[in-house]
Parts: sequence; structure tokens; C-alpha cells
Amino acid sequence: MTATPTRRSAAVRPRLAAVGAIAVASALVLTGCGDQTAGAKQEGGKDKGSSAPLFDKLPKEIQDKGTIQVGSDIAYAPVEFKKDGRTVGIDPDLADALGKQLGVKFKFNNGTFDTLLTGLRSKRYDLAMSAMTDNKERQEGVDPETGKKVGEGVDFVDYFTAGVSLYAKKGNPEGIKSWDDLCGKKMVVQRGTVSHDLAKDQAKKCGKKKLDIEAFDNDAEAQTRLRAGGAVAGSSDFPVAAHAVKTAGGGKAFEIVGDQVEAAPYGIAVPKGNPELRDAVKAALDAIIKNGEYDKIMSKWGVKDGAVTEAKINGGS
Repeated sequence: MTATPTRRSAAVRPRLAAVGAIAVASALVLTGCGDQTAGAKQEGGKDKGSSAPLFDKLPKEIQDKGTIQVGSDIAYAPVEFKKDGRTVGIDPDLADALGKQLGVKFKFNNGTFDTLLTGLRSKRYDLAMSAMTDNKERQEGVDPETGKKVGEGVDFVDYFTAGVSLYAKKGNPEGIKSWDDLCGKKMVVQRGTVSHDLAKDQAKKCGKKKLDIEAFDNDAEAQTRLRAGGAVAGSSDFPVAAHAVKTAGGGKAFEIVGDQVEAAPYGIAVPKGNPELRDAVKAALDAIIKNGEYDKIMSKWGVKDGAVTEAKINGGS
């Protein structure tokens, strides 16, 4: 999750945070989503007519390109994932709505989660939008494990709130109720995520009663391993864990166990030194919150309990 680009937080001390249950409805998979296109017409990469209300807030370079390149790990349903060859989910729908306000296209580029911030620093992407938790380590470009500076930090435009959940095979045969119950057992996580950080923290607490951690490039691989009996539990952001419980094996593969921890904001990451783009994205997010588009997207994906009422910059701790 290098300044560990955790999906979805950094290695801060676990704290219980009761986040309202998010009912991930069956519409998660069946309902289509936005195509990441902007409202204003494009011609030769430039805005034609500049009909979008917030187009003028964008940096000139973005205006001229007519696109915003977005880095995203597109394997994290329901936040972003592939369906019938299309990129769908909460983030793509939000990007579509933001694009209509800004008059440009949001183009999603698939990459592993732990490379997204590097992609921002190298200017491969203009933004990273991938259920990424806003925290001080990322803002400052600090490795959460070593405390050392590993690169330029990023700014975040916060757009959602989520915690982290444990899930186990249906029936919870090992009786897992909390992170402490994992000592002496094996769990699966996505590499570089807050779940990975929390697992490493828990392993230290377990001491000689070793917690074995198996980390994968994406969450789907971790779920497959758990389902095959290769571990007793997995951990993901709550919307993702709930989606897996709802859909895997027709809803018969997994169940949520224990309470959520690490409730924190998701943020759209913007490179430091680009306040114009950051502020334009914030203005667009505030606009779709105000006009009701944001609420429609949250309702569509069954995640209204994680909704925010205003955009914030660097609100994570």
C-alpha cells in the first residue's frame, strides 16, 4: 500500500470505529455505471464551447488535453472493477459526474495499488482515484513503517468514509471475532493496504503465537485463497468485504466477523504543487453533492452510510 500507498490507510494504531452498516444491494453488480465521459463536447482534445460550469477552474494544461488521467487499481468491487469489459463502480460513476462539472473526460488507467502514488510522482497520472485512504503519511510522503521520507507527498480531496472489516468462510468455523483471534492462524490480505498494515501490527502483538500473513496483488486473489481453505480470514475495506459477502458463491462463501476498525476518509490524490487541479476537483465534488448527483451514486451502489456532506482537503489523520 515506498510511502505505503495503503488501500486505504497507513499503519496507524488500530482504533475501533463503529461505522454504520453499509447495505451493499444487489444493484452493485447488475446496475451499469458511468463511462467516465465529460458533459462538454471535445474536439481535438480541447473543450468545445466550454459549457461545463467549472471548466475555467482547471489548469490550462488539462483544459488543452481535454482529459484527466486517473490511476486506479481496477479490481476492488464495488469501488472500481471490470464488468463486461467496462470500468464500473463508485469511483467511475463519481468521475463521470465530476467530468460533467469540469468539462473534461476522466480516463481510468489500471495499475497495482502500491504503484499509484509513484505514478503520480512520475506524472503518468494526473490523479489517483482508487479507494485510497487519506492519511498524514501519504500527505507527507512518509513510509509508515520506517518514518522516513520516501517521496513527495500528495494532497487529497476527501469524498467518502469507510472502515476495515474481517471476513471468514461462511459459518466462521474458526470462531474469529476480532483481530486477536487471528494469533496462531493464517490470514489473507491485499498487499500494501491498510488491512496489510493492520495484519503486520497484529502479528507483532501475537508475538510467539505467530500470525501468518499471505499478501496478494489484489483483493480477488486473496478471496480465492480464503475460499479454497488456505486461510481462516481475510480483511478488506468494509464496502469491499460486504460486496464479497453479498456476491461470492451466490452469497454462500463468506460472512463478516467482528467490528470495523480504522474508519477514515477516502481521498482523490492530487500531486503536491498542483493546487489549481486540487481545488477544481474539490469544487466539482461540492457541486455534485449540492445538486444531488453524489447522493444518487451513493444510493445506486448501496453505500449511503459512507457518504460525506462536503468535500474536504487533507482531512485524514
